Amino acid sequence: MSLIVAENIQKDYKTGEVTVRALKALSFEIEPASFVSFVGPSGSGKTTLLNLIGCLDKPTDGKLKVADTDVLHLDRKQSASFRGSNIGFIFQDFNLLPVLTVYENIEYPLLMVQSVPASEREKRVTALLEAVGMIEQKDKYPDQISGGQKQRVAIARALVTNPKLVLADEPTANLDHKTAYMVIELMKKMRDEFRTTFIFSTHDQKIVGEAEILYTLEDGELTGRQVRGGKGNG
Repeated sequence: MSLIVAENIQKDYKTGEVTVRALKALSFEIEPASFVSFVGPSGSGKTTLLNLIGCLDKPTDGKLKVADTDVLHLDRKQSASFRGSNIGFIFQDFNLLPVLTVYENIEYPLLMVQSVPASEREKRVTALLEAVGMIEQKDKYPDQISGGQKQRVAIARALVTNPKLVLADEPTANLDHKTAYMVIELMKKMRDEFRTTFIFSTHDQKIVGEAEILYTLEDGELTGRQVRGGKGNG
């Protein structure tokens, strides 16, 4: 069964009297344990699409199911609960909480969303701190670490809940070459262990090169789909 099913997804925005169509009749399916990248120029609709899949926004028209749930009919509270149980986010601007340490930022979703016991929280957070090379910075605050380090913390926070789906908007934009590949390998390991699906919006050729399914967006339309590495879905 597909993890994501989109049928004729459309998204309109109103600017005064003008209606701008950001997404135009997009249809696709993505299976569990996929490594997918949406690519295209700025303004092509990549981030808009990620926001719809992540239940941060709703389509103007069409059908969208994520993890066998019709997300179009979830209210705000239901959407928040669904995100907390199923989806991890990696934002381009990190979205770390400045009053929490590195460790606490990663632990936060386990406390606030999933109520994970203390011993399990410590195990998961420590493992991810080590995996992204941030164990020595665990007691620092976001304003005490670099942009690349913040991105590593954001990635660890997205993975700590063992989500079914991770949505990543330019996740390696602030990382050096070595760290970027380390993070990509960590994501692939999670995909293999937990059947996590990763969907990227990116210009980064490192991720584009590793993606097994590549969708091209231009002016809000899907103009291409390339399958690599033996995986395929609708």
